[in-house]
Amino acid sequence: MTLAAATNEHLANISNVLIYSSMAVYTLAFFAYIAEWLFGSRSKVARTAAALTAEQQATKAAPAVTVTKAGGTTVLERPKVTVRSAAGARDVPDGPGAHGGDAQGDLYGRIAISLTVLAFLVEFGGVLTRALSVQRAPWGNMYEFNITFSTVAVGVYLGLLALKKNVRWLGLFLITTVLLDLGLAVTVLYTASDQLVPALHSYWLYIHVSTAIFCGATFYVGAVGTIMYLFKDSYESKLASGGKPGTFARSVLERLPSSASLDKFSYRINAAVFPLWTFTIIAGAIWAGDAWGRYWGWDPKETWSFITWVAYACYLHARATAGWKGRKAAYLALIAFACWLFNYYGVNLFVTGKHSYAGV
Repeated sequence: MTLAAATNEHLANISNVLIYSSMAVYTLAFFAYIAEWLFGSRSKVARTAAALTAEQQATKAAPAVTVTKAGGTTVLERPKVTVRSAAGARDVPDGPGAHGGDAQGDLYGRIAISLTVLAFLVEFGGVLTRALSVQRAPWGNMYEFNITFSTVAVGVYLGLLALKKNVRWLGLFLITTVLLDLGLAVTVLYTASDQLVPALHSYWLYIHVSTAIFCGATFYVGAVGTIMYLFKDSYESKLASGGKPGTFARSVLERLPSSASLDKFSYRINAAVFPLWTFTIIAGAIWAGDAWGRYWGWDPKETWSFITWVAYACYLHARATAGWKGRKAAYLALIAFACWLFNYYGVNLFVTGKHSYAGV
């Protein structure tokens, strides 16, 4: 074995160690997020939605009036009543977060964020050493896609936190799926370091695949927000109609942002990354022209990339249409993300085409 080959094998082993180490740290972060939610459930701060609805139920008829005297003039002031401000939206304040206002819960949440940052850095080191071991971009097979995808997804989450966005509630859901993704990567999808097939030897690999992974990671964050919106919207609707959600639902959902905030968050995430997904498809077509002599051939990967684009375009159009705001548009967003997931996993694992070099 040459010195270069031995060095590359050593770097590949280091990469594996770092990926497993990041999984261990992510697991610690997972338990810290769990502790944040558990301690937050003790708090009495997050009771605004229930109190709000109780007030509405107590005044089914016209609300009581408060009479005040102002210089001999009687002024009648009616109390504010929460109503729908738009289709699918309510004037409900955001919840206090997973910690629920509990100091100990907040402490565990901060510990969880610190562990997430550490795990992200360790995993990033694993991706980097994987790239050094093969002396190319680490995106030549499904194993490399997965470890890069989870790294970028966590990076998007930490970036939103750094921008002071109210997304700490996302941590538990994100880390859970990141652990599942990495577990799948190191067991089912693992592929030893190897060189690329000739078609991938191009600078377009850095442009096309990197943007595709970033778009997918961002779409994932938007999809989690959409799922939480559907749960929170159902919860608010049940309260508004006089229903009584279960204790678990009240404890968890009332600490999340309002359905209007979650809907806005998901829409902004998807709308922001959609132009980049458009660029990804265009870049892939240009690369296909260089590699295979045609820009578009309805290969399964190309077809599902286009289907995903159409699905997100329909969602964005529906979200801007009054009659399709709210839950209808959210269902379209989840269908669009399901198309992306099938394009990412299904096409590579179960469909044969020119993109079947994933190493699985």
